[in-house]
Amino acid sequence: MNIGEASGRSGLPAKTIRYYEDIGLIRPDRSNNGYRDYGADDVHKLRFLHRSRSLGFSVEECRQLLALYEDKSRASADVKDIASAKLTEIDRKIRELTELRHTLEHLVHACHGNERPDCPILEELSEG
Repeated sequence: MNIGEASGRSGLPAKTIRYYEDIGLIRPDRSNNGYRDYGADDVHKLRFLHRSRSLGFSVEECRQLLALYEDKSRASADVKDIASAKLTEIDRKIRELTELRHTLEHLVHACHGNERPDCPILEELSEG
């Protein structure tokens, strides 16, 4: 199938599919005329990558996960390690965002939001 069909079946834009090919995540066959020819296995890998990216895995983490997926002698502990590290990273980001939210919420409540020019939000931004 051509890249348009692979895009439709995988849910990924053609540009992303080309990028994944450029960095070696997928290697579609080429037809006699030089066009990419995606098979069912390629589409399966693209769906795998799409789902992995939607869960927040980086491209490099996706590369590792895909290699583990294709390695039938893999240890599930290796997969779990990658997923656990991602979970730790997500928890850290949630903590950071929660702190940011509390700070901003405090500043919003401190600002009168009226016609006066003084504003604690701008004061905080200028001091930071």
